[in-house]
Amino acid sequence: MVMKVSVVGAGFGGLSAAALLAKDGFDVTVFEKNEQPGGRGSVYKEDGFTFDMGPSWYLMPDIFERFFAEFEKTPEDMYKLDRLDPHYRIYFGDGTDLDVSKDLEQNYSLFDTLEEDGGKKLREYLDSAEEKYEVSMKELMYRDYNSLLDFFNRDLLAGGVQLPMIFESLDRFVNGYFDSDKAKKIVEYSIGFLGGSPKITPALYHIMSYIDFKLGVWFPKGGIGVVARSIHDLAVSHGAEFRFNEPVTKIEVEDKKATGVVTSEGNHDADVVVVNADYPHAEINLLDRKYQTYTEKYWKKKMLAPSAFIAYLGFNRRLDKIAHHTLFLDKDWEKGFDELFVREDGTWPKSPSYYINSPSRTDPELFAPEGCETVFLLVPVAPGLEDSEEIRERFLNQIMDDLEGRLGEKIRDDIILKRIFTVNDFSERYNAYMGTALGITHTLMQTAVFRPHHISKKVKNLYYTGQYTHPGIGVPMTLISSQIVAEEINEAFGKD
Repeated sequence: MVMKVSVVGAGFGGLSAAALLAKDGFDVTVFEKNEQPGGRGSVYKEDGFTFDMGPSWYLMPDIFERFFAEFEKTPEDMYKLDRLDPHYRIYFGDGTDLDVSKDLEQNYSLFDTLEEDGGKKLREYLDSAEEKYEVSMKELMYRDYNSLLDFFNRDLLAGGVQLPMIFESLDRFVNGYFDSDKAKKIVEYSIGFLGGSPKITPALYHIMSYIDFKLGVWFPKGGIGVVARSIHDLAVSHGAEFRFNEPVTKIEVEDKKATGVVTSEGNHDADVVVVNADYPHAEINLLDRKYQTYTEKYWKKKMLAPSAFIAYLGFNRRLDKIAHHTLFLDKDWEKGFDELFVREDGTWPKSPSYYINSPSRTDPELFAPEGCETVFLLVPVAPGLEDSEEIRERFLNQIMDDLEGRLGEKIRDDIILKRIFTVNDFSERYNAYMGTALGITHTLMQTAVFRPHHISKKVKNLYYTGQYTHPGIGVPMTLISSQIVAEEINEAFGKD
C-alpha cells in the first residue's frame, strides 16, 4: 500500500521534503496558501523588474550538492552557478568601504591593511573555522536530537568542538583573534544570516567565516527563486502534487495520530503530515490545544530572530557604487543588535545597519529593464513592531538619507518602482509569529537539541521541517532539516 503524505507549506523545507518523500515512493501532496513555491523564497515581478523576495545569498554549495546527490543530480544539472567577485562590498560607519574578494590571498592582504599580522590572524581563524565546519557536517548537522546526550556526544567533542566553543560567545571568541574594529565586523557580519547577534551566538558559529571566505558566495543564474522552482520541478517529476492558493486550516488528529489536513477546499486524508508552515502558527492555530507540543506560552519565552524592513526598488539607471551584495554597517552596530531583540515596546531603529542586493549587477537581462537597476534593500528590525504606511514611508526616507550620504549621490528621484514588505506582511503572507522573518535565533539554548523538534511529542505521524527546527535558519539548513525528516519517516515506516 502506498502511504499518503500531506505537506503543509511549499517553502524550501516543504519543497525538499516533498521531493525526497516522493522519490522514496510516498504519495505526496503539498498544500500552499500562496500562489507559488518557495515560501520566503518567493519571486516578485513587476514592470520588467524581478526580485527575490527573501533569501538572496547562495552559500554552502556543498549542502546543495549533497541534497541533489540524493536524486543522482548536481546543482549544475538544475541551474547555472557563478562565484561572485567581489563576494560583497562593505561600507563602514566612518565613510570608508572595501571589497571582500573571492581570492583568499587578496583577503589576507586586505586584513594586513587593517591590523598588524591581520592576514596571519585571518588564516588561523579560518583554519579553526574549517576544522569545526568539517566536524559539524559529520557529527552535528545531519542528525536528529532527542536528548542532551545526543548533543554532547563523544564523537562531537573528540572531533574538536570542545565545550568552550559551545558556551563561549562569538564576540568574545573573535576578540581573541582580532584587534581591528573592521576586521571584527567582517568576520561577524554573517551571523546576521542566522538572525543572531555576536554577543548571544555560540562561538561554534564562526564556521560562517569558512563558509564565506573558502566555500564562497555564489549566484544561481535567475536568482534564488530558480533554486526553489528547480526543487519544485524535481518533486513533481517524482509524482508529488502541488496545490497552490489552498491554505491548511487544521491538522486532523484521531487517537493521537495525524490523519490528514483540512484546507480551504475541504478535507484530505493522509497517513503522515509534514509541516513546513511557520512552526508557532501550526502548533497554536492548526492543532487543538491538547495536541500542541509547544503552546503559546512556550513561544513567548523564545528569543525570536528579527523581522525585516524590505524595500523592492526599481531604478531608471544603473547604480555603479554598489556591488551584487553590499553591506552598510553602522558605527555603533552593537546598539543596533540590541534593538533587534526587544520583544515588547520595541521601536524602529534610529541608525541601523542594512543590506542591499542588486542581482542586476550580475544578471541584468533577467532582473531589470535595459539600463535599469533592481535593488532589494533590507533593514533588520525587531519583530512585533507597530507597522503602518506612514511609519514605512518615514523609515524608508530615513534609510535613503543615509544611503545617499554613503554613496555620495542622489538616487531617490530615480526610483520608478517601489514596494515595501515588512512586519505585517510577514505575518499575513507567511503566518510568521510576531512578523519574524527568520524564526528563532541561534542562542545556546536554541541550538540543536534545544530547538523545536522534528517529531511531535503529542501526535504520531506528525513531523516538522524548516527554519525553526535543527539545524536552523537559512536555505541550506532547511534542506538538511528535510533530509533528517525524510530519514525519520522512512525509518518509521520501514522504507530503505
